[in-house]
Amino acid sequence: MDTRGSTPVGGLPPDSAGPHSRRLGIIAVVATFGGLLFGYDTGVINGALEPLKDDLSLTAFTEGFVVSILIFGAAIGALVGGRLSDRFGRRHNILLLAGVFVVGTLGCVLAPNWEVLAVFRFVLGLAVGGASATVPVYLAEVSPFEKRGSLVTRNEVMIVSGQFAAFVINAIIFNVWGEHQSVWRFMLLVAVLPAIALFIGMLRMPESPRWLVAQGRDDEALAVLRQVRSPERAEAEMAEVYALAEEEKVSQTGGTTDLSVRWIRRLIVIGVGLGVFQQFTGINSVMYYGTQLLADAGFDSNSAIIANTLNGLFSVLGITVGLLIMNKVDRRTMLIAGFSLTTFFHLLVGLSALLLPDGTAKAYFILVFVVLFVFCMQGTIGPLVWLMLAEIFPLKIRSFAIGICVFMLWIANAAVALAFPPVVNALGIAPTFFVFVALGLLALLFITTQVPETRGRTLEELEDQFRREYS
Repeated sequence: MDTRGSTPVGGLPPDSAGPHSRRLGIIAVVATFGGLLFGYDTGVINGALEPLKDDLSLTAFTEGFVVSILIFGAAIGALVGGRLSDRFGRRHNILLLAGVFVVGTLGCVLAPNWEVLAVFRFVLGLAVGGASATVPVYLAEVSPFEKRGSLVTRNEVMIVSGQFAAFVINAIIFNVWGEHQSVWRFMLLVAVLPAIALFIGMLRMPESPRWLVAQGRDDEALAVLRQVRSPERAEAEMAEVYALAEEEKVSQTGGTTDLSVRWIRRLIVIGVGLGVFQQFTGINSVMYYGTQLLADAGFDSNSAIIANTLNGLFSVLGITVGLLIMNKVDRRTMLIAGFSLTTFFHLLVGLSALLLPDGTAKAYFILVFVVLFVFCMQGTIGPLVWLMLAEIFPLKIRSFAIGICVFMLWIANAAVALAFPPVVNALGIAPTFFVFVALGLLALLFITTQVPETRGRTLEELEDQFRREYS
């Protein structure tokens, strides 16, 4: 039976439009404030770093430590956040993370020295990592399968929008209060507003119906489904979720013991591969060090700062295009296309740096190819990896497994972020991007041989498919 498009899946009636559609939209907006905070807190340090270095007298080592400590915190936050989400609920975890965002932000703003700043940057990292592991799961579990791709991808839209907003807000604040030595504190303080909005908003949002079923709270789960589905669809979907939950109780899934189950172990390997190869595209080397990269390419300092804003702009444009086509193209097709395009533009950046003479033309060629890389990456690989991580794992191990995968994603992120500046300094732009080409080819091999298709199937159908195919 065809399970794609608008065809009912597994006997489920179509999810017709109604008041529940608006409610689902509100839930998505509120929950993705976690993604906005993710983006802002990872992007704001870029513009705040220069005044911060002067104010707190950072050395080269302490500068790198303060920047990278958030990434390591995020890796731990993803791992711990997944377990907390499984135990206490997706909504509860997002509320907790909103509080951690507030505490971490205020601690950074008030930090008297770099040591205290590093501690609270680590706290912010815990919140960023927890949000990266929890929000996509929450959105996937409240969404009907027909809209799951677009709704989960909204979180990635908010992440890149948060990064772009950080670039713009930093520029505005610096132009208004740039003479103040502590101007960087104002830049960081802005993040308190979306954190408060997330906390207040989530107080009125429902818990994940699938998590409620896993806890035996069937009446509450049905009540939530009735809020976000048509009446007929809510009843039918509840029956399917309940049947799967009962099956999982028999198989006793839900923790580290599941790593001994062959088909679950195979899915975790796929998830880890997706997360690591997403980071090995080098997207965050561009988002963290884009200005430095463009200066090395031949732009002067002022031009590099201005040109770097194009990376933020085209990041937002790319994710917007990805959102529009997400539910119309198969996941595997988009991943293969995405890795093919990013690898191609890596090659062009490397060849431009290697073959073109130093000068304005070389700088602009590299700028264009880097911007096109960012656009293609954020329109395909970026959102698809987060979406597929939210789709491929069974219910009772979903957050735990995503925690493992996102932990490895953040470790890969940290490795690229720490290695990129010294590698470019030692080898130059061309060899560095040729390394990204080699990693892109490995990613294509992995996608074509290991990654399953998930579009157009309910979460329950996917689990049944994986259990049969990988056991």
